[in-house]
Amino acid sequence: MSAGALTTVSFLPQVIKTYKSRSAQDLSLGMFLLFTLGVLLWTVYGIAIMKPAVYIANAVTLALAASLLYAKFKFKP
Repeated sequence: MSAGALTTVSFLPQVIKTYKSRSAQDLSLGMFLLFTLGVLLWTVYGIAIMKPAVYIANAVTLALAASLLYAKFKFKP
């Protein structure tokens, strides 16, 4: 549970920085696309095995990663 919470919360500083600066130029699009797909699959897996600790942590991480992907397209230079 602690591992899921820490890895999920680790995205908050990047999300905050990206939206404050209104720049996502330094974020790798390929990395975030692959990462977001991986987290989506972990979320689905957590639901399939009915483990809230897995799917809740990954669902929150998915939302944060998706917000960074959105910013990558919205804040084009």
